[in-house]
Amino acid sequence: MKRNDPIFLIRQKILSSRRIVITSHLRPDGDSLCTSLALAGMIELMGNRARIVNHDPTPLPFSQMPEVKRIAIGQIPPCGFDLAILLECANVDRSGMKNLDRYFKISIDHHYSNNSYADINWIDPAASAVGEMAFLLAERMGIALTPKIADYLYCAIVSDTGCFQFSNTSARAFEVCHKLVQAGANPIKTTEFLFNTNSPEKIRLLGQVLSSLRINPRGNIATITMFNKNLRALHLREIDTEDITTLARSIKGVEMVLFFKEMARNTFRVSIRSKGKANAAAIAEFFGGGGHVHAAGFTAVGRYADLIRDIPREVEALLRKKAIPPRKRRASTVPAERWTA
Repeated sequence: MKRNDPIFLIRQKILSSRRIVITSHLRPDGDSLCTSLALAGMIELMGNRARIVNHDPTPLPFSQMPEVKRIAIGQIPPCGFDLAILLECANVDRSGMKNLDRYFKISIDHHYSNNSYADINWIDPAASAVGEMAFLLAERMGIALTPKIADYLYCAIVSDTGCFQFSNTSARAFEVCHKLVQAGANPIKTTEFLFNTNSPEKIRLLGQVLSSLRINPRGNIATITMFNKNLRALHLREIDTEDITTLARSIKGVEMVLFFKEMARNTFRVSIRSKGKANAAAIAEFFGGGGHVHAAGFTAVGRYADLIRDIPREVEALLRKKAIPPRKRRASTVPAERWTA
């Protein structure tokens, strides 16, 4: 039984590795970032060396954490580590890393779309976050969590569940968070950090984006838009805007929000957030993208006036049918594996 138990296998591999590198998906989020920091701390408690390397920069508010300085931005070198741990990466390409072919790889993920590419794959779609999975690993390894590591894991779970508002919230998530608080995690500090540290520039951008709000006559689809000029004027980065859809999704009756973000001339990343039975992943896959049930996206190419008119109409028709063709590729999109919701 132990030979087929991924947690046991991961435990054995970590114990036998002296130099370990951790990475996460492109455009990292709170779950992958905080879990990376927690795993590094756990590995170091065992006397091994850990390094964190991500392809993309750390977004707000996580870029304000003092500990973020230990996260290197760039490429993992082709040699120098005994083990590479990939968090929330459905495949190696999702990490953006080019030199992992010769490494022993462990994949830890809570998304069903993972293709089990690593030497050890621990995929648990029932988990609320990889932070929850890392806690279970710590329990199995007999690691006594420090308050700082407990804080990281608590932050990972709160971030990925939207402060326990999203559909991945579960009884086990609450149970794990209870144990993390007992281990020293500070819920008030985490909530303050995640939701009450916006800059004045971010709030100004929020106002500009929300002023573009459109709602279809049926009242179930909302669209908002952000242009490059908005970011440039406020000296912000696109990676710092991922949470803006939350307010639009809170509108009564709205099942799905389409957030059009200009990436280049006539090129928009469309971030989808949904609630209830509206399947964001199915919509994204129809347009050549991908993601999760309530958080997904795709890239669309064309004139903005055409896209903002045609895409919501097509989405409304698809939601009415409730039978969406899987992975219908369109000429105006890029492959799903390059998308991060």
